[in-house]
Parts: sequence; C-alpha cells; structure tokens
Amino acid sequence: MNLIVAADKKWGIGKDGGLLAHLPADMKYFREHTEGKAVVMGRKTLESLPGKKGLPKRVNYVLTKNPDFKAERCIAVHTEDELWDAISRYDPENVWLIGGATLYNWFYNMCDRLYVTKMDADLGADTFITNFDEDPDFEIISESEPVTENGITYRFVVYEKKAG
Repeated sequence: MNLIVAADKKWGIGKDGGLLAHLPADMKYFREHTEGKAVVMGRKTLESLPGKKGLPKRVNYVLTKNPDFKAERCIAVHTEDELWDAISRYDPENVWLIGGATLYNWFYNMCDRLYVTKMDADLGADTFITNFDEDPDFEIISESEPVTENGITYRFVVYEKKAG
C-alpha cells in the first residue's frame, strides 16, 4: 500500500475539515498516482470531497464504524480486518491511503511508499500527521525541484520503507 498526502512544514494536513492550500500541480500529481487504483479513506475525508461522494475513476473504500453508511461510488468497510480483506485482492502498488489524519497515523507504517507534497510554509493547520522525517524505518528516495503555486513553495518527496 502507498500513502499520498500534502503537508505543511509542521506536518499539518488540514484546517476546518478542508485542505490547507489549493495547488493545481499537486492535485494533478494526486490524480496521476491514484486514478484507476483503489483508494482508502476515512469517513471525514469522504465528507470533505466534492459532493461527499467517492472519487471518479477509482475504487473507493471508506473505513467507518457506522454500519448503515452509504455514499455514492464507495464501498464501506467497518473494521481493519474487513479493510485488509477488501484490499488484499489488489497489487499493493495499486492501493493508496488518501486520508485523513487518523488513518494516516494508524496505517502509514503498513505502507511501502509515502508520497508527500511538502509545503515550505506553516499554514495554520489544526490537523496533523506523523513527521515521517523522524521515522527511522523510512528514507527519502526522491525529491523534486521546488514548485511555487499560489504563493506556496513545495516539493514532491517520496519515502520508502527500509528493507528488513
């Protein structure tokens, strides 16, 4: 499984239930990596998406405790075991964890690669994830040149779980 996220320099990922910034190149990067794949998200992340429905051109799994949960273009799973069973039919390279913070923090260590859009700014987040730079089990394997959009400079950074 892979993880994809945009984080500010304090590892903030959201504010007031939404994204921290509108970065068109980052949205393109997200689409290029996740379209045609399975994505895993929590209910709050789903509810932050346009129309509160699953993303098009993807198989959308939503982890929720609500047994009556239903949303357009989504498959609800209610336990970790149910989630692992559902995604086990896919090549791990084709499964993407897309949020939110609770799922990122619970499951990032089960991912092989972490795709992080690192924004070089403190954007006043109220929602944070683990600082992957401080996790000795992961190392940076690639980092793009800086990109600046809407006054924010950022880089696409890929972390990989160390062997062993």
